[in-house]
Amino acid sequence: MTPQSLLSHIDSGQLWPAGGDPALDVAAAYQRALEVRKLREARGEQPRGYKVGFTNRTIWPLYNVFAPIWGTVWDSTLVNCDGRGELSLARTCQPRLEPETVFGLRGEPAPDCGLEQLFEAVDWMAPGFEIVQCHLADWKFVAADTVADSGLHARLLVGRRIAVRDVARDGAGLDRKLAAAAVTLTRDGEAIDQGRGANVLDGPLHALLHFVRELRACPGAPALRAGDVVTTGTWTNAFAVAPGETWTARFDAPLTPLEVRFTAG
Repeated sequence: MTPQSLLSHIDSGQLWPAGGDPALDVAAAYQRALEVRKLREARGEQPRGYKVGFTNRTIWPLYNVFAPIWGTVWDSTLVNCDGRGELSLARTCQPRLEPETVFGLRGEPAPDCGLEQLFEAVDWMAPGFEIVQCHLADWKFVAADTVADSGLHARLLVGRRIAVRDVARDGAGLDRKLAAAAVTLTRDGEAIDQGRGANVLDGPLHALLHFVRELRACPGAPALRAGDVVTTGTWTNAFAVAPGETWTARFDAPLTPLEVRFTAG
């Protein structure tokens, strides 16, 4: 599929033709996704950061994808709130919800950084709901499809921001607290699933570090910059959502609860 046809499906919410694009491997799919990014920028959309997906190893066998991926988050897909928000599902394709940790960067991480240097580049963290989507029927794909499909990103709701230096004095401390935290996910008051920060590549800060290295290794990928947001992957399985539903993620400290109500338009 061409970049233009990929963007057309994003805009319409319609499924791709059956079978996707079997000629693409993962490396070529990233180049295709970067071409779609240029098209979106050319029409006025502004990148606001990135999503990292498939960091939760417990769900790899469910999707037959066994390594993380990444895609761009846009001003048109990003919504901020103070704990309760609303998201439209208009023109999304088979949307699902994921409770995640979002980081806000104060600057570009140092080359070849470790957790401590990465901590210095992070300004804040927040609970988040990423709404992922898939333009292949029944969420049946190979890894390259997910990359070409803009990392499966549809929407990102970011909750209450917390300065990381109010939580920990260093990267090791922040890593321990986030990895040990748990979340309970509910739909309209009914418990749906539970997860832990450690599910995400052993902790969300590790997922961010993995992404920083992968972004630098991708030819033509933009550098991270101050103000970028990065959401680091789901703590639970991903669950189908529909207009009229209200979902809540009750995270352990240091993160705060997050609630979202879905609308049709």
